[in-house]
Amino acid sequence: MAGRIPQHFIDDLLSRIDIVDVVSSRIELKRAGNNHKACCPFHGEKTPSFTVSQNKQFYHCFGCGVNGSAIGFLMEYDGLHFVDAIETLAEMLGVEVPREQSGSKFNNPQAATDNRELFQLMETVAVHYVNQLKNSQHAVEYLTKRGLSGSTAKRFRIGYAPDGYDNLDKTFSAQRKALETTGMLAKNDRGNVYARFRDRIMFPIRDRRGRVIGFGGRVLEKQEPKYLNSPETLLFHKSKELYGLYESRRDAQDSGYALIVEGYMDVVALAEAGIGNAMATLGTSPNQHHCETLFRIVPRIVFCFDGDRAGREAAWRAAQAALPCLRDGRDAHFLFLPDGEDPDSLVANEGRQGFEKRLNETRVAIIDYLFEHVGRDIDTSELGGKARLAEQMTPLLMQMPEGIYRNICLQRLENIVGFPIDPAQMTSGSSKRTNAETLPTMRGNRSGAGMGTSNHRQENRRDREPQKLSIMRHTILLLLNHPELASHCSSEEFTISEHLQGAQLLVAMLETCKQHTYRNSAQVLEYFRDTQHEAVLQKLMLIDLMPDGSELEEAQAQEQFRHCLQQIHNKSIAGSVTQLPSSQRTGLLSVTRKKPVV
Repeated sequence: MAGRIPQHFIDDLLSRIDIVDVVSSRIELKRAGNNHKACCPFHGEKTPSFTVSQNKQFYHCFGCGVNGSAIGFLMEYDGLHFVDAIETLAEMLGVEVPREQSGSKFNNPQAATDNRELFQLMETVAVHYVNQLKNSQHAVEYLTKRGLSGSTAKRFRIGYAPDGYDNLDKTFSAQRKALETTGMLAKNDRGNVYARFRDRIMFPIRDRRGRVIGFGGRVLEKQEPKYLNSPETLLFHKSKELYGLYESRRDAQDSGYALIVEGYMDVVALAEAGIGNAMATLGTSPNQHHCETLFRIVPRIVFCFDGDRAGREAAWRAAQAALPCLRDGRDAHFLFLPDGEDPDSLVANEGRQGFEKRLNETRVAIIDYLFEHVGRDIDTSELGGKARLAEQMTPLLMQMPEGIYRNICLQRLENIVGFPIDPAQMTSGSSKRTNAETLPTMRGNRSGAGMGTSNHRQENRRDREPQKLSIMRHTILLLLNHPELASHCSSEEFTISEHLQGAQLLVAMLETCKQHTYRNSAQVLEYFRDTQHEAVLQKLMLIDLMPDGSELEEAQAQEQFRHCLQQIHNKSIAGSVTQLPSSQRTGLLSVTRKKPVV
């Protein structure tokens, strides 16, 4: 699907959805006064510090700092893109997500409808293959011989495609065109259409939302190719997907890391042995998109490769893909297996304990691997060797985001070569740090393409302490908690000087809340997602208007709001802003943000 999601739809969605329903469908919540509490699902704790406010439609953990709306919770908990989170909430309400039209032939409601029908068809085909497996003694015996139980087959929805070029036509003759679109039917040079998958064990490939987007098929006998994937289609892009991501995501979050292997059977065999956090690339090397997707879910990735030359080459490509994603709080490791072994065979021979022991004792940190790989043929006892190591390592390390992790790695390089490293001299085209880079990291963007995470957990450990607010911040906080207050004031009645600190945000909120008639805090937060105001609003959301945490009555809120605006008006008219230091002045800037688009 393509096209922007209209802002009015997002606003309406957040006015109809209840964040308590969204969160409680995934974790157990208990009433605590006006709010609901639970042990945080994003970090280990024994005392509940995760709070969900039904009035604000906002969640926050006072232990690790993660917070946001229902959309943000789905992005964080389910590892979804912004657009996927919107579509998940829409499904809960039984409504369709509209798209704004443009000149693209794919950017129209009909295209969205077609894709929904394709998803439904793929789901039906997956069920068909599962039923065929039940009727095939040959296929069942093969899986049993490979050590797979019925529960594991059910978890991954493993099926069977019978032999015969017309094995799909018999059941789906009326949907031949759609089957061609999804790659389930292929066409030869003579124009004859046939089933792409025949006499193969079928592994459904599901996206982050659990929708079937393609299949992988493995032969039962010694045939070629051993594995066959769906081709690129409207639904399936193999370079962006991971087999097992949907099935293994929760286990990966619980264990704190994702184990990346090379094949379907590796994932399934590890799950059978009780190692449920494995995922596999689909015939491609791990790329940066894969790494960013995984780092949204877990803080650590372990790449598992064969110890032969091909495995080492794959590891090098994976390392290069992971480097740009290794900001503070993230890490990657490599596990190299003995020659001739893969995870499937190794776990069969050594069992879960043996595999995990090997994992814990022999895995190599990505930085150790980089220094070993690059420095393998470099003699650092010589001055020239030290210079060559610095020349080759510095550009690699500079691919890492700026932060403590990168600084430690550069320090390690300096210790080896014995002189300070000046990255500007070692790399070409290195960019200087911009003001934008000093801002807190944002949760992601509305396009669904950006993969950034929230201001992450260890970075936000703050106690909930009473704060003395300026009149401007108090006004913004009132409006954030009661967006309907915007309808009770007019621009003619109150003057707000553009030079007052915080005026930019207040004016933007007044205009936005009045224009969209917002009724809860979540709508305001989502409107300002990925803007220069997002971080300030998220911090203000943690402050209660009442000392005991109770809700402010509407009449009281209106009275306080008008009183605050009157003070700002008087301050603006009096021209007291001219006495403020220049560091506290701000211009009235427009609010810019990215629009949601698939």
